[in-house]
This record gives sequence, structure tokens and C-alpha cells, in this order.
Amino acid sequence: MARIIFIDSTPEIDGVWQRVHGPGDPPVTVSMGPVNEAEIPARIAGYDTAIVDATYFTGATLERSSGLKHIVFLGTGAGSFIDLAAAARLGIRVSTIKGYGDRAVAEHTLGLMFAAARNIAAMHTLLRAGRWQVMQGIELGGKMLGLIGLGGIGRETARLAQGIGLNAIAYNRSPLAAAPVPVRPLDEVLARSDILSLHLALTEQTRQFLSRQRLAVLKRGAILVNTARAGLLDEVALVEFLRSGHIAHYATDVYAKEPPPSDEPLLRLDNVTLTAHAGYNTPEAAMTMYRRAIELAAAGASCGA
Repeated sequence: MARIIFIDSTPEIDGVWQRVHGPGDPPVTVSMGPVNEAEIPARIAGYDTAIVDATYFTGATLERSSGLKHIVFLGTGAGSFIDLAAAARLGIRVSTIKGYGDRAVAEHTLGLMFAAARNIAAMHTLLRAGRWQVMQGIELGGKMLGLIGLGGIGRETARLAQGIGLNAIAYNRSPLAAAPVPVRPLDEVLARSDILSLHLALTEQTRQFLSRQRLAVLKRGAILVNTARAGLLDEVALVEFLRSGHIAHYATDVYAKEPPPSDEPLLRLDNVTLTAHAGYNTPEAAMTMYRRAIELAAAGASCGA
């Protein structure tokens, strides 16, 4: 039987976890986070399987974690927190969990679109500071939504977006037998989109997928929404395009480092809407995710690693 530790739970997570982890499940030691890098090897000593929410496992940390055989990452973006190449070299399996929050993330994506289109966060901040400023927005109905990636979240975003009157086209890295919206070449999607939404997994092949050159192709004045991973973008170029107005607004739930440091340029730009990597975070999605994590940890199997 696997010896399992949930290395970095939180009080919020634990309230849902206790409802999901049943008496027939394998024992799981629950440890509260956050966890400093130097503490990780000692914390997981004696365990071969670690369930991980938001702890960074560098190559050096993995090398010091001699008994670790399996990491179950709570989500899909393990590459943002775990050195996957080092894990593979050391024979440590990394499992991820797909599909648990497609609806939740898609709804958050639509929320960010509305917030960016109508300056909701900006007016909220101004009003709380005692300032009254009426800001003009745009209507989403009839606008063109470009989707980069038609996995579960991309498909659900397309379905919800069409329900509010957005037109949609998409680019997918691999051929699709059936797609919910027209699939077009990447440059066409970039050039035609009034709103562009990212739905790719972060891998070495997709890192900085939206390079400076590709961001330059994006329709001038477009809104860019990111509920996937910050590493999909050339963030230096992104900030430059935001400052110049080439990109009218960036609405994001994800950052290169989470939480972002105080010198993160996005924190100082007015045409940015920010949320704290919460797109997946609903009780409904969490219960599904934790249930799958327990099953993966118990079986020692991989899911989308």
C-alpha cells in the first residue's frame, strides 16, 4: 500500500477534503502548507507518494527526496510547480488531474471577459477609493472570440460564449475529428479575435507559445484572457504590448510565480484585471479533484502526466 502525504493542504481545502476522504480509502497524512523548499525532503520522509497543491519541486529538491516515487498534482499544470524533466530522470511519476473543473474554469473565463470588457474591476477599485468615474466598455454580443486550445475547458468556454452571443473560432495544436467551433490556422485566429482566450496545457512544447512575434499578430485592441498558465506567454512582450495599447486589456488568473512578487509589472498596469488563480476553485470542482487524487495515489497510476 502506498504511504501517502498531502503535503500542503489549507484550512479551506481541508473542509472539502474531510467530506471526500472516506473510511474505506487508504490513510493520507494531511500536512498544512505553505512549505518552504528546504523543508520538503524532511516533510515527505517516510512517504512514497505526495499529493501536492501549490508547492514547488525543483530538480534539487527532487534529488533530495530519496524515497519519493509518485507525485499527484492537484490540477493539470504540474509543469509550473514541478521540474518534470528531473522527475522523469529520477523515476518519480507525476500524475495530474484533468477535467475536474472544466465548467468552473470556463465560467471564470467568461467572468474575466465581462470584467475586462466593462472595466468592472477598475470601477470597483475607484469607487472603494472614493472616486466616481464612469468608464465606457464594449458589448460582447457579436464580437469574435478566439480560443487557443479545444480541450475540455476550451470546449466548455466555447459553449458558454456562444450562449451570450459571441462568435467563436479556435486553433488546436492537434487535428480534431469534431470541433464545437470552426478550427482555423493560428495566425487567422490571432488576427480576427476581439477576445483571445488561452486553454493550452503548459509543456516544454507550449512554453511561450504566444511569443513576441505571435502577440504582434494579435488584432490591435484585443482583450487577452488567460486562465491556463502564465508560461504560455512571453510576459516581457505582453507588458510592452499592454503599455502601447496594442493589447487593450489582459485579464488573468495565473502568474509566473504565485503569489506574484511585489515588483510584478502586471500589478502596476491599469489595463489588467487580476484574480488569484481561483478559476478552478469551487466546492463542486474540488470534490471531484480530491476524489480523483485519492484514487490516483492509492493506485499508483498516472492521469495525464
